[in-house]
Amino acid sequence: MILMPTPMNMRRIVPILILVFGACVFPRGAGGLTEYVPPANEDLRVWREFVDLLRREPFPGERVAPYDEDLRAPLLGFLGIMRSKADWEEFERDPEVFRIGDQVHFLIPLTFDGQNATYCFSFITTQGIWSFQHLESITLRLDQIGPLPATRFPDLPEETTAWIREELQVSRDVWLLNALAAEKGRDSALDWFKDGAGYALAARVWVPFVSPSRAFVLYLCWEQANLHGSEVSLIRLDDDGAVVRLRPMYFALYEKAAHLKQQIQFEDYRRLFEYRWQDRATSAGWKLDISYEREDCVFQFTKQQP
Repeated sequence: MILMPTPMNMRRIVPILILVFGACVFPRGAGGLTEYVPPANEDLRVWREFVDLLRREPFPGERVAPYDEDLRAPLLGFLGIMRSKADWEEFERDPEVFRIGDQVHFLIPLTFDGQNATYCFSFITTQGIWSFQHLESITLRLDQIGPLPATRFPDLPEETTAWIREELQVSRDVWLLNALAAEKGRDSALDWFKDGAGYALAARVWVPFVSPSRAFVLYLCWEQANLHGSEVSLIRLDDDGAVVRLRPMYFALYEKAAHLKQQIQFEDYRRLFEYRWQDRATSAGWKLDISYEREDCVFQFTKQQP
């Protein structure tokens, strides 16, 4: 599945469109949500002209007006990927259309690499001329909450909410690292991310059934699987050592969230990951060796010598 970029502001931890993941949200009125309004022919014209341009190569850069200029190149890249994998019969179907002032958003289910998802294409229109603004693969259907007052809100699959949680945290971390590095240097900035003592204590008090060193490894597996949505396998655990194989969402984010590549080099991004985990392992009495096998990360723990 192609995961589209998020409109996370590059300079502040403030969203451009909504709070999380840049997902499209379409409220239909302050006092309640009204029924769906059929699209105007003018809006459908925008969609059909866009699809016609998308089928050609390359997509004209002058027809792109992104929320942030740093997103221009990634957006054009994603459009190129879509063109190469598109089922054009799907693009010919009429999308859901949401007109909000001079913006128009189109929601349409599309299939890429055998996986189907609903995508949101956003445009800005001025005097009949449209420009492509943004592309998203997550949509919060808050236009469907029903009459107010409302106490329940449409949710997303757990793997999607895990992605949102991770992206928000990682985006904050990268922003803070860059800000501190500019002031104090990269090495000093990394010290701000040391949380090993607190992490080891959390493991010790929340997993009181085994020794603190074993508790750390078990807590790591639980936390990464259930809070961060990573794939985790506990391969070995005893008093002398442990092996954990995981596929961190942290690294998948770098590949699929467009804004991260604009903010930080991969070497520094991985260094932040390893620095934090080395501090956590040391605080729990382990020596940690980290290796990589394709998309997997292998943590090999050995007992620290007194």
